[in-house]
This record gives sequence, C-alpha cells and structure tokens, in this order.
Amino acid sequence: MPSGLDPVSHTESDAQLVAAYLSHARVEKRLAERTMALYALDLEKLIAKVAEAGLSLKEVQNTHIRRWVAQMHSAGRSPRGIALILSGWRGLYLWMGRQGLMDHNPVQDVRAPKAGKPLPKALGVDESVQLATYVAEADSPALEARDRCITELLYGCGLRIGELVGLDVRAGPGAKGWVDVQDGEAHVLGKGAKRRSVPVGRAALQALASWLEARQAWLGPHAVDAQALFVGARGQRLTPQHIRVRLKRRSRLAGLATPVHPHMLRHSFASHVLQSSGDLRAVQELLGHASISTTQVYTRLDFQHLAKVYDASHPRALAQGKRASGPAVSDAADVAADARSPAPPDKPRHP
Repeated sequence: MPSGLDPVSHTESDAQLVAAYLSHARVEKRLAERTMALYALDLEKLIAKVAEAGLSLKEVQNTHIRRWVAQMHSAGRSPRGIALILSGWRGLYLWMGRQGLMDHNPVQDVRAPKAGKPLPKALGVDESVQLATYVAEADSPALEARDRCITELLYGCGLRIGELVGLDVRAGPGAKGWVDVQDGEAHVLGKGAKRRSVPVGRAALQALASWLEARQAWLGPHAVDAQALFVGARGQRLTPQHIRVRLKRRSRLAGLATPVHPHMLRHSFASHVLQSSGDLRAVQELLGHASISTTQVYTRLDFQHLAKVYDASHPRALAQGKRASGPAVSDAADVAADARSPAPPDKPRHP
C-alpha cells in the first residue's frame, strides 16, 4: 500500500476510487501533470460508460470492455487513441486488484484495433528532379556542390542517412563506405553491419565530381577528418542532423510543398524504380532489406501511381471528375497487379 495514503474502503464510490488511484499515480509514479490530466479524462470516460451500463467499477467484466472498445472504434477513435485509453483503464484495475477490491482485471488481454501502417511518404518524379537540380545561388559554390551531391546520392542510390554520412573519399582499411567512381558503384555499410553495393547514376557521379573538386579547394590542408566525404567548413564529418536541416532548407528554397527529409528520398528512389521496372526483388537488393516483406510496402505506393494514371486517362474514370466505382477500381487494381507480376516465359521454339 502506498505510503501517505489512506486504505481504500470496499464501499468507496467509483469517483472516490478513481480519485484515490490518481493520487497513488501522482505520488508513487510521479507522472507529469499533462499525463495525469489525460489519465483523469480517460477514467472519467470509464465512469460514464460504467454508469450508462448500470454497473459499478467493481462489476465490470471483460465483455463490457470489449464492447466499449468496439463502440469507440466505430465512432472514429483512432487505434492509438484507444490503446492509450486502455492503458489508463488497465492501470486502474491493476491497482484495484492490489487493494483487494477486484479478483480479476477486466481489461486484461483486451487490445486496441490494429493501426494500419501508413504509407511511406515519397516525392513524385518531377519533384525529385526539381530538388536535385535546384541551384542555391545564395550559398557558396562549395556548399551548393556538397548539398547537391548529397541530394543526388540519397535519391539516386536510395541510401540511408547513416550510410551516406559514413562514406569516405576513398576505400581504406577503416572505411565504412566509399564511392568507386570508375565502376560507378557505392559501397556502403547498412543495418546489421551488412555491406552492399549500389549502382551510382550519371547525374550523381557528375555531382560527386563537382563536390570533390570544390571540397579540395574549400578545406585546404587543415581538414579535421580528411577521409570523410561530406564535411563541414571546419573539415568535420557531417552529422545526420546537419544533413536533415540542410535538406529541409533546400526543399523549401526549391519550392516544394512538402519539407523533405533524407528517408523520403530513399522512399522516392524505391517507388520510382519499382514503377519503372516492376521488379520487387531488385528493389529489395538495392535497398538492402533482409526480408521481401519490408519492401512490399512500395507495391502500395506503386498502385497509387497507377491509379492516378488511370484516373487521368481512362474514360471510365472521368465521370464528373471522380473515379468510377465498381469496375473502374477493379480495373486499376488489375493493372497494378499485372505491373508487379513477372512476365510469362517465352514459348519454346521448335526446330
């Protein structure tokens, strides 16, 4: 029993029980005031539902909790919101059990509905090119060359931010990654200390050549980390946070409606390669995903692209500016499925 608090009577009203629990939470858990306010609101909801059902807190059963969760979900409450409410309710009943007021926890094993995984945010092809080719005239030539090279490598190779900042100017015993200009490949150290090689396109190689030339003149002989490919004015290796700030600034200056972060360019790379090739396995290899299931999220992005093309071009989709219901959506789904399915093998030739 928490010190400094009076024992809880078995005849306490529901409101008094909740007040005693909140006092316990405040003293023993030392929760923030904002958290305590949210707990109080969620428990007020519970008291209201209990009273509406003609029950007391001690009479609530597992079936009641499940019914109330279903009601909240059908009313539009988000799965995350329901999960937070259940957490507050579960804490109350755990405390009541410790006080000897309940012999079971009606919230036990009740889970919120599963939240749908949001699609990764990706730029359109035109937006990606607009960001990559933008010239920040207010920056020094070296700074502009560096930021453009960063953008081209993130978008052109689908690198993670950690893989990008780990790149060195050249291969070496301690190098985590480097770009082989002659072979047109980036060698990076990915998640789980797994190495992979990614092709580097012509535009990225040109941006890299411009940055390497500007880098040498910019740093001079006093670089702190002479091996790091991407460095600041003092020669120190750039941090992920620094690159995020620079990329967000670049996207704003380039006139993009959405602030861009490094992983958005990785998503854009994957989505655009899949749209063009339909080869999910190849995208998996390029991204360095251990499981194909991780890569499959991009098939949903691919379908969105195909559906937009369908909406803009097919007569069945142009009724009053909205996608036609029924067969129209089905046809778009068939198009997406066909785009992701491997082509049938060629018929054998007869001599």
